[in-house]
Amino acid sequence: MSELRTERLLLRGWRDCDLGPWAAMNADPEVREYFPDVLTHERSKESAARFQADLDRRGWGWWALEVAATGEFIGFTGLDPVDEGMPFTGVEAGWRLARTAWGHGYATEAAQAALDFGFDSLALPEILAVTTATNLRSQAVMRRLGMTHDPAGDHDDLSVPAGPLRRNVVYRIPAGRRRPAKG
Repeated sequence: MSELRTERLLLRGWRDCDLGPWAAMNADPEVREYFPDVLTHERSKESAARFQADLDRRGWGWWALEVAATGEFIGFTGLDPVDEGMPFTGVEAGWRLARTAWGHGYATEAAQAALDFGFDSLALPEILAVTTATNLRSQAVMRRLGMTHDPAGDHDDLSVPAGPLRRNVVYRIPAGRRRPAKG
């Protein structure tokens, strides 16, 4: 399995000690503001196990994210094939951080490492990101990464109840437009 390092962060496999803070994040209504619901401890545990299984099988996926200087678990970042049933295919970049980690540039820094891995190690021709139309913070991260909005990919997520979380927007970045990796 690949681990990724940035100046301040480590993207790594999931550990048993991550479950408590991961479950707390997923039970936080602010962290889950752009999702239909918060997650139970059991659903958080299942997702972490699934993420680790993907890392073990492929060597990449949704990595646990920690602050390198302290070892503090702060969320996840990574890449994953787009779910079946979506109106497009490809590999998606994503992130979710604990509220205490917001506003430090961690999402952009970690996502840039994931993009670099996707382009350099996986030779992906393009990486995309999806969020609700109302999630302006994630859209700002996408723009900082050099991604551009693709209105043709925007869609309604029919698995979400009617309301402000149903409409999703898609951002993309082709390999040829990416920012060069640091180091």
